[in-house]
Amino acid sequence: MKKALSQPRVVFSGIQPTGVPHLGNYVGALRQWVQLQSQEAPDTKLLFSVVDLHALTTPQVPEKLRRSRKESLASLLAIGLDPNRSILFFQSAVPAHSELMWILACTASVGYLSRMTQWKVAWPFGIIGLHLG
Repeated sequence: MKKALSQPRVVFSGIQPTGVPHLGNYVGALRQWVQLQSQEAPDTKLLFSVVDLHALTTPQVPEKLRRSRKESLASLLAIGLDPNRSILFFQSAVPAHSELMWILACTASVGYLSRMTQWKVAWPFGIIGLHLG
């Protein structure tokens, strides 16, 4: 019997750029991100993103979004995320995110999307038109 190859763990999480994170962000996710840096094995890849493309699913004021991206990244550094231990990045800086979205958008039917909780919640309020964002 072949032995399974051991792969290092990968942890990925992201936060929308709503400006300076609040207590709920810290308690809900950010505190755990900082703790993972010391709790996970050294070969674990830790990837944390400011998901600025995801923020475009609702209308944004461009200048406010640019400022919020910077504030969010600065806050991640301020709470103790170490760029020597974790990979910090803007979602929009990775073209593969948009490329994968295009592939998924071309294959996801409205019937499939209508089974998603996020779609069901937003649809009655007119937040989502016929676009997939």
